[in-house]
Amino acid sequence: MGLFSRKKKPDRFLELLIKQAEYAVEGMDALRSYVNEPDRELARQVSHAEKEADEVRRILIDELNRTFVTPFDREDIFALSLNIDDILDYANTTLDEFELFEVKPNTYIQRIVSLLADAAMEIYRAVSRLQDHPSVANDHAVRAKALENRVEHVYREALAELFKTPEDIVGVMHILKLREIYRHLSNAADRGDEAANVIGDIVVKWL
Repeated sequence: MGLFSRKKKPDRFLELLIKQAEYAVEGMDALRSYVNEPDRELARQVSHAEKEADEVRRILIDELNRTFVTPFDREDIFALSLNIDDILDYANTTLDEFELFEVKPNTYIQRIVSLLADAAMEIYRAVSRLQDHPSVANDHAVRAKALENRVEHVYREALAELFKTPEDIVGVMHILKLREIYRHLSNAADRGDEAANVIGDIVVKWL
């Protein structure tokens, strides 16, 4: 019988991780709406979620530094928190690049962001079920990894289309701008995959 099964009240660290994951869902949902219909308010919502999640992570790290007994390995708590945080960081950076590069979202970006938003929800569900239903948590982590694989497929498809026929220097510059945005979204997917891996490790250790 694992440690989680003996705990009735949600652990403080788990509560903070769940809150971080909630903000990741909030931010990615706002980004999904933004890439379908760019709007300053939606951009503000992504930025707000990223800032709030940062604050939750600061509290978690402070708690981690002051606590000797944790519900699962300290390294796993830190890694899971970091990867969830990075998902939102890349989402926010992507928004900055839309404005900086003066690029509008295309269908590839819309597809990738939609998959990322779904993956963020799977991560949230996985973290939320770690304590009471670790096997279910692992199922959601597996689903998150499957969504990351789909992101990488769309990412490669987008790159192949991007480099087909650059007509002039303007076209080349446009390619470079889009490639940078694609890369940031791919990095967000990688962090989601890493978060899912950590959740899987936690389940194996404590189930």
